Amino acid sequence: MHIPEGYLSPKTCGILYAAMAPIWYLAARKVQKTLHAKQIPLLALSAAFTFVIMMFNIPIPGGSTGHMVGGVIVACVLGPWAAVISISTALVIQALLFGDGGITTLGANCFNLAFIMPFTGYYIYQLVSAGSPGYRRRWVALFIAGYVAMNMAAVAVAVELGIQPLIASSPDGRPLYAPYPLSVTMPAMALSHLLFFGFIEAVGTAMVVSYIFKTNEALLHKEETGALRRLWIGLAILIVLTPVGLLAKGTAWGEWATEELKAIFGYAPEGMRSLEGLWISLLPDYNIPVFNNPLLGYIFSAAIGSSVIMVIIYLAGKIWKRG
Repeated sequence: MHIPEGYLSPKTCGILYAAMAPIWYLAARKVQKTLHAKQIPLLALSAAFTFVIMMFNIPIPGGSTGHMVGGVIVACVLGPWAAVISISTALVIQALLFGDGGITTLGANCFNLAFIMPFTGYYIYQLVSAGSPGYRRRWVALFIAGYVAMNMAAVAVAVELGIQPLIASSPDGRPLYAPYPLSVTMPAMALSHLLFFGFIEAVGTAMVVSYIFKTNEALLHKEETGALRRLWIGLAILIVLTPVGLLAKGTAWGEWATEELKAIFGYAPEGMRSLEGLWISLLPDYNIPVFNNPLLGYIFSAAIGSSVIMVIIYLAGKIWKRG
């Protein structure tokens, strides 16, 4: 779901950055006005959670992998505008610190995962759970919201990748950026998300949000130290378990490096080659060389990334509430 550097033309990247600019502005204004100061820790926790949960890669038949996003979880708990801030912050840290997703494609990744996904899921949840839902209908509503939102984001990725051969090709007809057309990207993304990753997101969304609403709903309205502490403990456990994501072998569909594409297509698109390596991340691939151990590197990367995200959210929260 993370579009890497060089997969989208500069024109596409510019349009999607331009689309996200007013969304980021509105999200900051909405959160500043509607989020209570005591909910800032929950927003920080949610951003760290989405960062960590995306490190749990899941393999599927055919050698591809994928992961949960958690966008609908944040949207249903804190609202879709808070989800824009939460997911965008996680995506920025992923790209800058760990090279997961591109800098030029950051606007596209935020548009897909921090805008389309949470807003789709939030309004579907509101529609299905309208009135006074019981536990069962709420669970079903969350399941449907997570499933549909994940697939909507996947469709957006498929369209953005699939139009590249149409809008940017070399004189000999070869695509300059993502080389696969819509006839390939649409079924490839749809198959894996309709049959597998959509259900993973749906179950995860229903379980997490139902738990929060059932046992910790006071978190949404007032400071509950004990309830919040349990969520912090849950995040710490997830961080320790992140090496499970290393068990998944292979690359997520549409996220191959140029050398892998060359092996598949017989060439690497020229535009992609020119953009690859544009940004050198500090800890590429969630690896900390000093440990000389990928498992420890993955755990500490999760801890570092989560900490940076929480600090950013806390500082932003202080500024918002001061203003």
